[in-house]
Amino acid sequence: METTIKGFATINPATGKEIKEYHLMSDDEAISAVENCHSAFEQWRLKSIDERAKIIKAIGKELTKNKEKFVKLMTQEMGKILKQGEQEIELCAGICEYTAEQGIHALKDEERELPNGGKGVISYSPTGVIYGIQPWNFPAYQAVRYSIANLMAGNGVLLKHAENVSGSALLLKEIYEDAGLPKDLFTVLLIDHDQSDKIIEHQLVRGVTLTGSPGAGKIIAEKAGAALKKTVLELGSNDAYLVLDDADVALAAKVCVQGRIYNNGETCVAAKRFVVVDKVYDAFKDAFIKEMKAIKMGDPTKEDSDIGPMAREDLRDKLHEQVEKSVKKGAKVLLGGEIPEGKGYYYPATILDNLEPGQPAYDDELFGPVASLIRAKDNEDAMRIANASRFGLGGGIFSKNEDKAFELAKTHFDTGMVFINSFGLAQPNMPFGGVKASGYGREHGGFGIREFVNVKAVMKVNME
Repeated sequence: METTIKGFATINPATGKEIKEYHLMSDDEAISAVENCHSAFEQWRLKSIDERAKIIKAIGKELTKNKEKFVKLMTQEMGKILKQGEQEIELCAGICEYTAEQGIHALKDEERELPNGGKGVISYSPTGVIYGIQPWNFPAYQAVRYSIANLMAGNGVLLKHAENVSGSALLLKEIYEDAGLPKDLFTVLLIDHDQSDKIIEHQLVRGVTLTGSPGAGKIIAEKAGAALKKTVLELGSNDAYLVLDDADVALAAKVCVQGRIYNNGETCVAAKRFVVVDKVYDAFKDAFIKEMKAIKMGDPTKEDSDIGPMAREDLRDKLHEQVEKSVKKGAKVLLGGEIPEGKGYYYPATILDNLEPGQPAYDDELFGPVASLIRAKDNEDAMRIANASRFGLGGGIFSKNEDKAFELAKTHFDTGMVFINSFGLAQPNMPFGGVKASGYGREHGGFGIREFVNVKAVMKVNME
């Protein structure tokens, strides 16, 4: 009897055509990959912090060297426009540079004097193999974000990337090893969900990190918790951008459009809900519609395209269903909202208003170029609406009084990140992560390097 080899194909979302076929690993191959990663870790963990930093820096340079190749592949696999793919690789190279430089300080032993004259040393020791389950929307960045920090910390890294960006995952492995990273230390697993569960349970896996939906986060956290494995979870959001009564409306409209349509609207920490106070609501709405109307949807390889296709047909279908359900419950379409004819998984820049609780566009994450316009009575009401969400990844505040905006963000905004009069994705030197249903744990800013280390206390206590 012949054994059926399971596999899948990657699809170009701009054309609907197949790119490449891949075969899933067998159970034995997957377990061997974990064991080989652990063997590589046993040697890597003994490397000095300086030695690791040199290779991390080299990875950054190798990413830059392969930028054009990587950008084209990402666009082909998930549809982001080329310019934003270039920005992604540049960010990844910056993460490598920052991690190599700051990791030396973050991982350095700390000496502490004990009571009665004793001596203590705190060591940030590697723990082992860290398993990452990552999504498709930033094929390079999502994998680089956790892997570089953990490699710098001395850990081994496993990656289960989304199937539709498998080519990007394998290219990243090639780049890491060309830069001098030991073979098998960074390992790509082409496996299904059942096999993934076995990886989480494997005794050589010491931690699990996931970027995905809250539903996926609950499942992974439960499975990892049952095996006593630490987790870091980044679970998406429904970020609110507040336009206060003293905002620069023209600036707010321009930046909010950028924040909504970046990466074809398929970004976790993105502007999604636009909570605008009554005093400036109509002015903002008019400016926002004008800016969104100017957004050109088209071939992501063309320079004049602002948004490309959504990454998969099922994702576009889900987004359109959320729009239709919102409209049935009273939302009004101000722009877009229709699936265009022709090939590819395109969805136009869309604006909904007349929103209220109970509508998907108000309550849920819309992962695509659809903006939710929400009216607030005043500044206090706007913050109340923002914080009423079950999510808490990012958000924004527009106000001409930046000192006031920073204070509101620090004191009242219940999210992990807040942007003032601006929109941004990630900064290598600032922590990245959320609260509530958006997950827990932090990456970047030196924080991610210590998420999966053994903070070890070594002491000589004075016994006299």
